[in-house]
Amino acid sequence: MTDTKKVLITGVTGQMGSILADKMVARGHEVYGMVRRTSTPRYDNISHLYGQIEVVHGDITDPFSLDQVMEHVRPDIVFNMAAQSNVWVSFKEPMHTSIVTGVGVTNILEAIRKKCPEARFLQSGSSEQFGKVRETPQTESTPFYPRSPYGAAKVYAHYMTVNYREAYGLFATNSIAFNFESFRRSPEALSMKVARHVAMISYGLTDHVVLGDLEPKRDWNWAEDIADGMILAVEHDRPGDFVFASGKSYSVRDFVKKAFSVAGISNWEDFVKQDASLFRPSEVDHLVGNAAKARRVLGWRPKIKFHKLVELMVEHEMEKIGSMSDVELRRLEIVKNK
Repeated sequence: MTDTKKVLITGVTGQMGSILADKMVARGHEVYGMVRRTSTPRYDNISHLYGQIEVVHGDITDPFSLDQVMEHVRPDIVFNMAAQSNVWVSFKEPMHTSIVTGVGVTNILEAIRKKCPEARFLQSGSSEQFGKVRETPQTESTPFYPRSPYGAAKVYAHYMTVNYREAYGLFATNSIAFNFESFRRSPEALSMKVARHVAMISYGLTDHVVLGDLEPKRDWNWAEDIADGMILAVEHDRPGDFVFASGKSYSVRDFVKKAFSVAGISNWEDFVKQDASLFRPSEVDHLVGNAAKARRVLGWRPKIKFHKLVELMVEHEMEKIGSMSDVELRRLEIVKNK
């Protein structure tokens, strides 16, 4: 697939959507980013792509708007990165999460089936689908056992993608990615919350960070590496399901300890407060993936490992705060404990 393609990316303003947009623009493709109309648009992650991509408005919960988008773009490739992706929030908003993260994928698949059945589709799945794991490490054949509304919605989306592949012959591929991090991570995400607060503590802007359970273990990955895997999967000869993971797991405690060490702080426990209200009603204790299929079939290899990943995030936040104006610092202090 070396010729120019029309690429549609839902959720383009998010972490992975914007990274995919960068990579597809760099490959010379014609990129369209789908966003919902909101009263206060947030285009920070794609502002550098102004004039290089076309922003189109649509909502994955609205089949009519998806039909319009598909007719306008006539995409060759569709990446679905749109979702309500906060696991903790999914317990508070289970119906919203189910509709957006689950049913929304059916709406996309149906729009593709009706309007552009030759398009290649990639659904962004999650290691949260494995939940209360049936085996370790987890592979494409490991049974799912989700432990949150988010995980359950992702399982539904996964099987709808498989169904449309088998029932209608669509090129519909599932990416099952384990935790992926970058500078573009949402401020509410654990990794960014830790990186930002460690940077703030190092500058004396706050004296603690509030966290939930420190014991769960995750397979942490660099988002750029995961994006490369997704592109390889959608460019492969045949659709399928692919796990993308490092094959190693580290606890939240490990992440926090490493983050503080990057800032030169050894007594990290003095700056961490735990809040029981941030614990999940049902936790996923240990996730670690086996990406042997992606390595064998796609030739995928991750480049950034856990310790480097944490270093990159903390150093970026420290540099960012170090270059802030007084006004920006005051604004940061207002929201420091969120």
